Amino acid sequence: MPHALTAFDESDESAVDEPAVVARLRSAGCVFAEEEAALLLAEARTPADLERMLSARVSGLPLEHVVGWAEFCGQRMRVDPGVFVPRRRTEFLVAQALALATAGSRSGAGSRSGTAPVVVDLCCGSGALGAAFSAGFGGTAEVYAADIDAAAVACAQHNLAADRVFQGDLYDALPDRLRGRISLLLANTPYVPSGAVAAMPREARLHEGSVALDGGDDGLDIQRRVAAGAAEWLAPGGHLLVEASAAQSRASAALFTAAGLAARVERSEEWDATVVIGTRPAARTRPAASVGDSGARRDRQ
Repeated sequence: MPHALTAFDESDESAVDEPAVVARLRSAGCVFAEEEAALLLAEARTPADLERMLSARVSGLPLEHVVGWAEFCGQRMRVDPGVFVPRRRTEFLVAQALALATAGSRSGAGSRSGTAPVVVDLCCGSGALGAAFSAGFGGTAEVYAADIDAAAVACAQHNLAADRVFQGDLYDALPDRLRGRISLLLANTPYVPSGAVAAMPREARLHEGSVALDGGDDGLDIQRRVAAGAAEWLAPGGHLLVEASAAQSRASAALFTAAGLAARVERSEEWDATVVIGTRPAARTRPAASVGDSGARRDRQ
């Protein structure tokens, strides 16, 4: 990415010493030092601003927290300090949701015929999933979001309509008027097993809240709760989508099936991502288990 230094005094050579910026980043262990240097130089407005951001990055603050935004689905999403940084692999979940919404808009499934889909970004963090879905669907969806963390809610209110972002514990945060109306429930729940959190990258461990990372002993504690309540909140034919590791996907799908949802697993090698989709039956019949894994391969968290 080319950098712009229009606010810098061009006579101040120290302001544009890109090799020195790259060297400092590389010495701090930044693998993509050149790319990060270009971004910091593009974002800085003064030499002092650059030094502040560079020092924060060298100290270990995630780059997205340093610049205040993350690129997700081709958009800039505001990401405040302490808030979970949306991962590129989660773009696959948004793509799956958009495909389902497009199919549903043709058939009327998962929503009242002729109405915009009702979408909830649960465990929303920055609200990136809801915002990306809204943009991808042309801004016509009725999008809500919720998180238990106050900092995440405050951040999401910048990326989404503030009056549609709520704070609370999972479904407890949602207004009752959404019960039984949700077309798509996007839940990027924490799914790292408690014992594996210590092995995560230092940036995540130290600068993203544990509530956004730790999924309990097997990583599925929050998914269990989300799955258990989903049928009550989904519209007939509505869908629940969660991200999981490839190793967890069958267990996640079994949770969905036990909760009365028809379950399937989708896997993308391009995004290195696994998404489990549960569908509330359109009729009040118990669905048969339908767990199809489209090629589970390697996974990383």
